[in-house]
Amino acid sequence: MIFSMTGFAALEQPIENATLVLELRAVNSRYLDLHFKLDESIRSTEPAIRELIAARLSRGKIECKINLMQRAQSNQTPQLNQQLMQQLSALQAQTLTLFPESRQLSVADILRWPGVVVQDAVSQASLIEDVKQLVERGLQDLNASRQREGEKLKAIILDRIQQVEALVAKVKPLLPALNKEYQQKLEHKLHETLKTIDQDRIAQELVLFAQRIDVDEELGRLTTHVSEVKRILSSDAPAGKRLDFLMQELNREANTLGSKSVSVQTTQVSMELKVLIEQMREQIQNIE
Repeated sequence: MIFSMTGFAALEQPIENATLVLELRAVNSRYLDLHFKLDESIRSTEPAIRELIAARLSRGKIECKINLMQRAQSNQTPQLNQQLMQQLSALQAQTLTLFPESRQLSVADILRWPGVVVQDAVSQASLIEDVKQLVERGLQDLNASRQREGEKLKAIILDRIQQVEALVAKVKPLLPALNKEYQQKLEHKLHETLKTIDQDRIAQELVLFAQRIDVDEELGRLTTHVSEVKRILSSDAPAGKRLDFLMQELNREANTLGSKSVSVQTTQVSMELKVLIEQMREQIQNIE
């Protein structure tokens, strides 16, 4: 099962006297990179949320945003946090002692201060459980989104893999004839140019050169790497890093095929292989 690192989920969950609103966004990253935007009243839940996300995701830049929306139609009367207001008063007195020219806090400033107005207070213990349940549901939706995107990426990569296999199957039967033709041309030129050189020595050099231009081993490794890519795509383990490594190996063999090429056909196949490998590599950057 292939998962993209890109996904989105948005959920709401009514709780006592309020509503929790969750947004999860995921984009590409080499590692698991977590970012949180939480209401002050639920910031204490961050460690629990971090554990939940880390248990489900292994890579990607994840932004988790949770708001606690109080219900306007509540029947309870808003209360003032007396303890917090006393702390503000003490802090203001200390500040004015050091900076007497400073402006005092207005009533509006105090009422806007986070936590001063307590309306329909939510139990902290139940709030943590509600947040965890919401994040669990959000992660399920996010992973469903990432899985759908991953299936699309998998289809693209498999299509390119099939084209790679077709190119290898196309060029492999041609190699003996192409190499023989090139060797004959080279032998003719050597005979014309080096008529005084020992013929056995020319034959030896031709054999050595034929070995240097033989690409059967590279084609074999290309086939092996292609099989491994298909195996990884069908497994359940995170595949991004392993697939990225295999793209490097495939590109290495394609480059070697091009450097050993003795015909237009093999040079063209090498170029087409590198284009397909680069297209796969771009898609693999999105895979977890």
